[in-house]
Amino acid sequence: MFSKYQINIYQIIFGLIVLTIGALVYIIDRQNIYFVKYFNISFYGKISNIFGNFGNSFPDFIHPFAFIIITAGLFSLNKRKLLFISILWLSFDVLMELGQKYNNIALLFIPDFFDNIPFLENSKNYFIHGTYDEIDIFAIFLGAGSAYIMSYNFNKSSNI
Repeated sequence: MFSKYQINIYQIIFGLIVLTIGALVYIIDRQNIYFVKYFNISFYGKISNIFGNFGNSFPDFIHPFAFIIITAGLFSLNKRKLLFISILWLSFDVLMELGQKYNNIALLFIPDFFDNIPFLENSKNYFIHGTYDEIDIFAIFLGAGSAYIMSYNFNKSSNI
């Protein structure tokens, strides 16, 4: 059943490493971030800010980049499917960013039962306290485009 899929463990590991580097921005350079506080893993103020201004939009680049790379590593995607997955992750991230700008609309889509589910209970706060930035939108497009090109070229050279 799954024989037509070729999992590329190296591509998945690369995506996870990239995602971890993106998480370091939150762990080291930011305070009051939900998952950092939840897991009590903050180094904010304990070590110097290593990402600087670059860290403001770096996670917005990393998120679509890493998840496209990971998704492409999980499945053998032809050019068309890879483009679809890339557009899907790009759209998700852009919608999340736009939800910070138009939070009154985004909040309409968050069901009340999320308040009782770990991690999802913070959904409303994400949109209420999140900050929209056009540079983040650019970073999302750059991350998705870079991941598409990298995955396409990798798959092409691997004959997948």
